[in-house]
Amino acid sequence: MTKAAPPSGTHGHDDSELAEFGYRPELKRTLGNFHTFAAGISYISILTGTFQLFYFGYGSGGPAYWWSWPMVFVGQFAVALCFAELAARHPVAGSVYNWSKRIGNPHLGWLAGWMMLVASIVSIAAVALAYQLTLPQISSAFQFVGDGTGTYDVATNAVVLATVLILFTTLVNAFGVKLMARINTAGVFIELVASVVLIVMLAVHVVRGPQVVLETNGTGAGHGAGYLGAFLVASLASAYVMYGFDTAASLGEESLNPSRNAPRAILRAIIASFVLGGLVLLLALMSVSSLKGDKLSTDGLQYVVLDVLGPTAGKGMLWCVLIAVTVCALAVHTAAIRLAFAMARDNNLPASSVLARVSPRFRTPVVPAVVIGVLALAILVVNIRQPQIFTVVTSIGIIMIYLAYLGVTAPMLVARLRGRWTPAGEGRFSLGRWGLVVNVVAVVWGAGMTVNLIWPRPAVYNASAPYHWYLRWGAVLFVAVIAGGGFAYYWLVQRHRTGVLAEHRLEVPTEPSEPTPTSD
Repeated sequence: MTKAAPPSGTHGHDDSELAEFGYRPELKRTLGNFHTFAAGISYISILTGTFQLFYFGYGSGGPAYWWSWPMVFVGQFAVALCFAELAARHPVAGSVYNWSKRIGNPHLGWLAGWMMLVASIVSIAAVALAYQLTLPQISSAFQFVGDGTGTYDVATNAVVLATVLILFTTLVNAFGVKLMARINTAGVFIELVASVVLIVMLAVHVVRGPQVVLETNGTGAGHGAGYLGAFLVASLASAYVMYGFDTAASLGEESLNPSRNAPRAILRAIIASFVLGGLVLLLALMSVSSLKGDKLSTDGLQYVVLDVLGPTAGKGMLWCVLIAVTVCALAVHTAAIRLAFAMARDNNLPASSVLARVSPRFRTPVVPAVVIGVLALAILVVNIRQPQIFTVVTSIGIIMIYLAYLGVTAPMLVARLRGRWTPAGEGRFSLGRWGLVVNVVAVVWGAGMTVNLIWPRPAVYNASAPYHWYLRWGAVLFVAVIAGGGFAYYWLVQRHRTGVLAEHRLEVPTEPSEPTPTSD
């Protein structure tokens, strides 16, 4: 018995990577180098993350919270290097799920995929809510619910705006990867240009030196560990931003020459995000008219932009932020679809044959696009009258992503120590002799930041009244339920069904037997 050779032609070599997993090629390869880079950087989204979470970082740690940006970059860059090496070896859809399954085992792979899938759906809802932080600041006309002063005005209006965005990302993803790539690429181009323009404009208006990043604003008071405690809380603002670079690899089955382009895209995405995002944060602190008052810790970077650039240029920049939020939500939705498709193709989700079906017209999995969109909309309902609970749910989503990443880097480290890890062939990305050191850093970082993320601090999980124990311990409880319940379902039910569905399986023809010689 031998596996059939991958189809000959333009993409024969690209498709040969799928043969190792027993998959036949189904998705259309149309994405070039910049498309894969755009997918990774739009998920991280410099303008979305920094504008959405600056208020939290500054309010928790003062200007010195800026140091969490390079700290998170170092840790996540180690993870990205491991992912780049895996992308060169296995550029397949549902990257985290398939990588964990390949270098670990099917049980670990399913758990990593499950955690990443749930987290991605939550992340779509969380990113979509960022519209509320920007649109009403551009114009009060976007405050459709009340005037913004009512108890639930802001939370309810956020859901209305987020619903529009999720409907948009669902439709775009349902109509195929080519449309998604065009919108995403255009949006990323605008975001990169806007980031550079913002950096220049903030630099022109600086009123203080870079030593501002040494000021703590007395935020260490009230923490048992002093400023270290405050800094660890504030660092979550950076940890919530710098992830999602694996999206470039998750589109591997729709990319041209993915084993070469995906690793480059992963590393370029995180490096570009670090440099541009770090400069935006630094120059914002150096240029804002005053570091006193509540606006920095309530309105965040939106306030800084309007304060420094004025209403006209400031609102123009906020429109660019809106575009960044849009393509970020689109990228997160796209990555979730590929993950659901990859798991369903292995019959590892309920109704797998339906979820793994590829539209013959659009050459993309349409049903997962709709199902994920509906689930993200359902999660938004929690935010209408319980925004604190939504904050807990969002934080849980980030924790599960870090856990899913650990589900890749940890078995990869075990494989290295046991001598079972084989990097891609010559000419493709490899860490070489640095692999073990980088992998150790990635695992230690992932474990440490997971503990930091999940720690039941009131400042993170129940910052304002009403105070409830289940909000403070929400991350621990919900992660345990989602991980434990999910794995119990897999162990008792799903593992007995797992296996590549027949319609997605690479044909394995039987070799013809040698004819038996006959005598004349």
